[in-house]
Amino acid sequence: MTESQMETARPRWVTAPAAAWRGFQRLTQLSFPRSYPIVQFPNLPLILAFASGLAAHYSHGHAHADAQAVSYLSMAVWAYLELSQGVNTFRRLLGLAYTISTAIHLAAALH
Repeated sequence: MTESQMETARPRWVTAPAAAWRGFQRLTQLSFPRSYPIVQFPNLPLILAFASGLAAHYSHGHAHADAQAVSYLSMAVWAYLELSQGVNTFRRLLGLAYTISTAIHLAAALH
């Protein structure tokens, strides 16, 4: 039995997460322009940074601090990934700029 035959034999709820993940990975490959990507669909760390930043904006107390910490950490991870694995010079420089920006914002938040 081949792998595709095994997937069709499995219930949909078993294969749905893997199919959703493959779809998300295809979506993150979208870029403009194709020859020298400047604009790309956000990857997982950047989506997490935006979502937790939004949660921090609308929350107070410990929830605000926790969401803000997750936002800073995920933005730092995204910036590091762009800096080290960016597809072109523009994306690497963008990662460097956001690494510096995140460090400055974190220092201001800790002060």
